[in-house]
Amino acid sequence: MGKKVMIGMSGGVDSSVAAYLLIKQGYEVVGCTLHMFDSENSCCGIDGIYDAKMVCNKLKIPHKVLHFKEVFSDKVLDYFVNEYKRGYTPNPCIQCNRYVKWDAMLNEAYNMGFDYIATGHFANVIEMPNGRYTFKKAKSAAKDQTYVLYSLTQDMVKHTLMPVGDFEKSEIREMADELGLINADKPDSQDICFAPDGDYQGFMVRERGYSEQTGNFVDVEGNILGEHKGISHYTIGQRKGLGIAFGEPRYVTSIDPVTRNVVLGSNEDLMTTELRCTNVNSMAYEEFKVGQEVFAKIRYADRGANAIVKSYDGNVMELEFERPVRAVTPGQAVVMYEDDILLGGGYIVH
Repeated sequence: MGKKVMIGMSGGVDSSVAAYLLIKQGYEVVGCTLHMFDSENSCCGIDGIYDAKMVCNKLKIPHKVLHFKEVFSDKVLDYFVNEYKRGYTPNPCIQCNRYVKWDAMLNEAYNMGFDYIATGHFANVIEMPNGRYTFKKAKSAAKDQTYVLYSLTQDMVKHTLMPVGDFEKSEIREMADELGLINADKPDSQDICFAPDGDYQGFMVRERGYSEQTGNFVDVEGNILGEHKGISHYTIGQRKGLGIAFGEPRYVTSIDPVTRNVVLGSNEDLMTTELRCTNVNSMAYEEFKVGQEVFAKIRYADRGANAIVKSYDGNVMELEFERPVRAVTPGQAVVMYEDDILLGGGYIVH
């Protein structure tokens, strides 16, 4: 078994303790921080690099900076803006994991002679009895991150180590404190790294030249209800921040990028028992089967629901849920499980 590991270190406590655990396990560890965006207060910017370097010094391991601004701009930032232009709600973390934190980083690791990459994700890499690789949910249900890992390839997962998946978050912080790491009490990142202030629209205007256009709120019959600020300000299921008052609750039920209409309806209009997804990635098994029972999550914080694979052609899948689910959102991912095992997932289009 190869022993050289390149671990991605964001400057946060999880990846820092992951590096320590790998050292304890006997691996030859090198920490690396991915420089993806010029921001001081984010995990992909200047502060993250400094904190990771200080941790590596404390752990007495080398530290490298990998400059991935170009691939991050192409695969994550352009994608982010283009999804909003389509009236979809993007998930940049999934995109970043697939194309930057794994594809680009693993290629660099291979070129430098490493056997594995590692991260501080709360998940567990497992090999199935059929020889395929996937993830098992983390010990900490509240911190489990398997949802954002569904799009990785078999080669990526096979060459990945995730040391913190068997620990609770409190245990990670305790270890960091005992080790005297500078980031033991560093808060978890809650926002998208390239827009830490949460102003996604402002970011797109300032950094990507996005030009927002106003449009109309309409009801499900197409009657105009008022004007909105631009489709990027809204997502399916949204009620707050519409800037328009009604005598009863109204929610965003669909977004049309051509007419720029944002449709408002009732909570009942958001309920459905079916969805369609594309770019399906099967991990635990060679492929999904029609009639297969799965447990599916339609967003990261979703509690999940039982469903059946209604149709599947190797790329496009239709799922039928046993009970109605709320606010299926194009651009997000549907991620499927069998007990605690990640089966795979797809990109929601309807």
